Amino acid sequence: MFIAMNRFKVKVGSEAEFERVWRERDSHLATVPGFVTFNLLKGPQKEEYTLYASHTHWASKADFEAWTRSEAFRAAHASSGPNKVNYMGPPEFEGFESVLSLSIGDKAA
Repeated sequence: MFIAMNRFKVKVGSEAEFERVWRERDSHLATVPGFVTFNLLKGPQKEEYTLYASHTHWASKADFEAWTRSEAFRAAHASSGPNKVNYMGPPEFEGFESVLSLSIGDKAA
């Protein structure tokens, strides 16, 4: 499994618009091979910004990388520029390969 995250520092006062943009956009993820799940996470509010993270699970790193080169990726990000969200810098990408995964009822081996 591979987890792809982007952290966003959204200026205080732009949170509702940021969340609206994500709710209303067509991510095209449901049709992409290897896509497992997506979450938009709201973190702590600082003096100047609120921290958010987009969090996607993929079957593999190769599936994620294929998505970033796909037409679906380009379509999902085509309208990401013109919005009323005020950011403090660009998103910060972090990618993680799973080395251990547990679910309810599982025991670590």
